[in-house]
Amino acid sequence: MKLGINLGYWGAGMDADNLAVAREADRLGYSVCWAAEAYGSDAATVLSWVAAQTERIDVGSGIFQIPARTPSMTAMTAATLDSLSGGRFRLGLGVSGPQVSEGWYGVRFDKPLARTREYVEIIRKAMSRERLTHEGAHWTLPLPDGPGKPIKLTVHPVREHIPLYIAAIGPKNLEQTGEIADGALLVFFAPEHAEETTLGALRAGRAKAGKDLDGFDIVPTVPMAVGDDIDGLADLFRPYTALYVGGMGSAKQNFYNKLAQRMGYGKAAAEIQEKYLAGDKAGAAAAVPRDLIDSTTLIGSVDRIADRMQAYAAAGVTTLSLAPAGFTLDERIASLRAGVEALERAGLA
Repeated sequence: MKLGINLGYWGAGMDADNLAVAREADRLGYSVCWAAEAYGSDAATVLSWVAAQTERIDVGSGIFQIPARTPSMTAMTAATLDSLSGGRFRLGLGVSGPQVSEGWYGVRFDKPLARTREYVEIIRKAMSRERLTHEGAHWTLPLPDGPGKPIKLTVHPVREHIPLYIAAIGPKNLEQTGEIADGALLVFFAPEHAEETTLGALRAGRAKAGKDLDGFDIVPTVPMAVGDDIDGLADLFRPYTALYVGGMGSAKQNFYNKLAQRMGYGKAAAEIQEKYLAGDKAGAAAAVPRDLIDSTTLIGSVDRIADRMQAYAAAGVTTLSLAPAGFTLDERIASLRAGVEALERAGLA
């Protein structure tokens, strides 16, 4: 199992620290550094900046939002980043959510699975450098009855195949991801619930493509905090968990809330959402079960984290992307180093 680092969103006031974290992860031998985007910083610019100031670590979009770019532009960006980084780019995609898709991009959040499949088809065709044509429900290239003509990508990526990942949570999305992608970007992944929440659907999708999970990169992002006060460390992640389970989406459309339900936290998930959407963020955080936090984070001593890493590896995780907690650069760097130490103690390095 390899380690990754997730820098999250840029522009939160720790940008210089984020670069230092990425450079230290590069020095320590981390496999990949992911950057996210929502409705602030874009991931492509961040990744080009990080790639220019690192040497070995891969840089990955975690994620590029599908409603933000046409598939052809995403193929151009992927090819350019792969070229500029010397073959270190990983393309992560996701549909975002209805509030961002429709409120920020003005793109209807309809038929996300079909849209994702078509998007991936166009990207793969464009990056193969064949002349681009496509007739689908969401995109037609070239447009009919106009001056457009089939064009091929002029940039030569370093690699013939740039790894493509999809951020997936729901069963149908996970199944499709297993079928059409090279890896899955996951959140709130609990090893104890891996089969029923994640792996079964991914395996079904791989079977549709005539494949199994060998070579498929399973990549959860896992918050991490090192120390002896387990309860105190768990409390660090209460607001984070409450935000996603309670407030990331609407009362009718919250993928993370549904995931918590599938993990057996139905009653708690309903309470968290009710309080969060009513504006009681503190109450929502207090309602998060300690077991939910403990099963979806890495908290405690290095030895305790090493034990949990073994559980992640046994559950099929191939790249464990850490999101170290800490308000200072020293704290985050210490967590990075503890991650490497824990991996070695777990016998997984």
